[in-house]
Amino acid sequence: MSTAQTDAKPIGPASAGILMTPEEFDAITDYDDRCRYELVHGVLVVTPIPREAEAGPNDELGMMLRQYRREHPQGSALDDTLPERYIQTLDCRRRADRVIWAGLGRRPNPKKDVPTIVVEFVSRDKRDWERDYVEKRHEYLAVGVVESWIIDRFRRQMTVVRNQPEGPLELTIAEPDTYRTELLPGFELPLSRLLTVADDWPDSG
Repeated sequence: MSTAQTDAKPIGPASAGILMTPEEFDAITDYDDRCRYELVHGVLVVTPIPREAEAGPNDELGMMLRQYRREHPQGSALDDTLPERYIQTLDCRRRADRVIWAGLGRRPNPKKDVPTIVVEFVSRDKRDWERDYVEKRHEYLAVGVVESWIIDRFRRQMTVVRNQPEGPLELTIAEPDTYRTELLPGFELPLSRLLTVADDWPDSG
């Protein structure tokens, strides 16, 4: 959502389901910050902010990525990473749990540069599960995201979807495994490390 001034009415949980254009969504400045907002095919979708069992692993991943950039000989492959960013498609504004830019060789412009990698932490609700596993992956591939990481603390696994010329390639990373990608040479992601952080919040849903 934009920081520009607008006459749009404040939005909150009661605003779920209203119709709006991408331009109207981008102009929103007055909203209840206890919720997340997405525009999905012209419909405003309102969801709770991430629970601790989702936010904790996300913070941990961000720390691991920044440590890689600072300390690894090939860490300059990582341009930057940010949590909770919007991905723009033709008629949607999807909010990703984390975005990663790699291989640009410069500071990314979040308004123009499509993230190289998008990370989603799966929520408990079935609707959210369908969103993370089915809907978002197709939309991210369509705008040029190279990899999607879908981290599922309930199934104890990570699904990686790679955008390839011959079609998407899907990989499943089990809890004991460590994921590596050519997009971030030398970076290692032991999935169990993130799941352990999620397990520290057993009552957060």
